[in-house]
Amino acid sequence: MTEAREAVERFNEAFARHDVDAVMAAMTEDCVFESTSPPDGERHEGQAAVRTAWEELFTSTPGGRIDAEEVVPLGDRVVVRWVYRWPAGDGGEGHVRGIDLFRVRDGRVAEKLSYVKG
Repeated sequence: MTEAREAVERFNEAFARHDVDAVMAAMTEDCVFESTSPPDGERHEGQAAVRTAWEELFTSTPGGRIDAEEVVPLGDRVVVRWVYRWPAGDGGEGHVRGIDLFRVRDGRVAEKLSYVKG
């Protein structure tokens, strides 16, 4: 397994637990996260801003989860094709499909750019 893939898997495992401290430990100090907010995503730079984005996401969708469908390592980049699922108000489940484009540096996630199907 590649170092980049291992770093992304550590990140994803922490994300699945909604463990903000572990997610941030898996990211570099100068990390970048671009959300899926239309039309171009919202850009968060640095540990403090990215931490706030995760805290807001986990608070707003406490039952939300990402299921990775495919993980493709490409050097210092990793592409993850996923489905994000959350509990719907009617007792059902909502979902959206997308990809994340990660960049890894020194064994930690430096960049996570997220895209969804419209």
